[in-house]
Amino acid sequence: MADSKKPLLIKRYASRRLYNTETSDYVTLEDIAEFIREGREVQIIDLKSGDDLTRQYLLQIIAEHESRGESVLPINVLNDLVRSYTTQATSVVPEFLAASFEMLRDGQSKMLENMTKANPLAAMPGMEAMRAQQEAFMKAMTGGFKGMGTSAPQSESAAGDSKEGLDDIKKQLAELQDKLSKLGK
Repeated sequence: MADSKKPLLIKRYASRRLYNTETSDYVTLEDIAEFIREGREVQIIDLKSGDDLTRQYLLQIIAEHESRGESVLPINVLNDLVRSYTTQATSVVPEFLAASFEMLRDGQSKMLENMTKANPLAAMPGMEAMRAQQEAFMKAMTGGFKGMGTSAPQSESAAGDSKEGLDDIKKQLAELQDKLSKLGK
């Protein structure tokens, strides 16, 4: 079995075909997107020049999803990204985006953990398998964002914890936006 900790190496040939070095076969952009949704890191290298093309291909995958109507990025966010390439704020934007997505992932993990703790049926035999199936279903339905769209009831304390966490996230985002606006002046 492949080591999922190191990036999956994909080589791009001169013919622009993409070659999976682990399975020794050609892959498509959709295959690469699926590897990423499954949690793998991917690195795409040009075979001839050795250039890292990962960023270029990831942007292409996002553009294809957006063009098919699978919009995740609101227009105002896309506008802000375009603006960030022409302002002095470019040095802050990558860190801001990375921190925002990390907070989102952490929040989703905590929400899923709290839902599991709050569920009294979790101790019953077979419930762990059912929970795993529900997680897989939700992951498939939300494109890999675990915990998104779940409607399982929360206990009052878990709901309070998530509200406090949401308030903290809002506060941090407001602080980051304030810093960005000061850099743009």
